[in-house]
Amino acid sequence: MPDTAAKARLYDAFAASGKALANGKRLELLDLLAQGERTVDALAKAAGLNLTTASAHLQTLKQAGFVATRREGARVYYRLAGDDVAQLLALLRKVADRHQAAVPAARDAYLGHDGGREVGREELRARVKAGEAMLLDVRPVEEYLAGHIPGAVSIPVGELADRIGELSEDTEIVVYCRGEYCVFAYDAVRLLRDRGRRAIRLNDGMLEWRLAALPVAVEEPA
Repeated sequence: MPDTAAKARLYDAFAASGKALANGKRLELLDLLAQGERTVDALAKAAGLNLTTASAHLQTLKQAGFVATRREGARVYYRLAGDDVAQLLALLRKVADRHQAAVPAARDAYLGHDGGREVGREELRARVKAGEAMLLDVRPVEEYLAGHIPGAVSIPVGELADRIGELSEDTEIVVYCRGEYCVFAYDAVRLLRDRGRRAIRLNDGMLEWRLAALPVAVEEPA
C-alpha cells in the first residue's frame, strides 16, 4: 500500500518551491540574477526595494534552493543556483501568458507597442553576419559586461537619447534587453524610430539567448 504520509511530505516539499515563487518581487529578483550575479545592494536598487526587504526575499529564494551565494571580502554576491532556475522562470512566464487571463493585458499595459516588427534569433544572426543590421544592447552596463550577444554595442536605454549619434544612420538597428518581457527594448525602439532611425526588436532577449546555448561574450569591467 502507498505511504500516504510520505507522499504528502513529498508534495509539500514541491509546494515549498512554489511558495517561494509566489511573489512578484522575488520573480523580479530572479529575472535580474538571470543577467549575472549581483550584491544585495545592487539587487535592491535595481528592483526598487529597501535593503531589508530585498535581503528577506533573497533568503526565501536561497532556502528554496533557487539562488546561491559567494562571499568576496565583506560583500555577498547572489547568483542563480543553476540554468534550470532560469528555465523555470522562462517557462513560468510563458505558461502564465498563455493561461492566466490577467497576464496579456498587464503585459501590453507595461510593454506598450513599439510600432515595429520583431526578429527571431536565427534571422538576427544571419543579418548581423551579412552586415545588414547592427545589434544594440540597452541593458545596464554591468549586465552587458556579465554576458552579451557577440558583436552587440552597449548603450543603456537611459543614455540612448544623448548617445544616439554613436549609431549608424544607414544600418537597421536590432535592439535587445533582458528578455521577452523587458521594457527597455520597447522604449529604445520607440525612441530610435521617433528620431528617424530604422529599429526593430529581437523577439526575446538575453535570458532566452543563454537558454538556447548560443554564444555569449563576457568582458571585464574597465
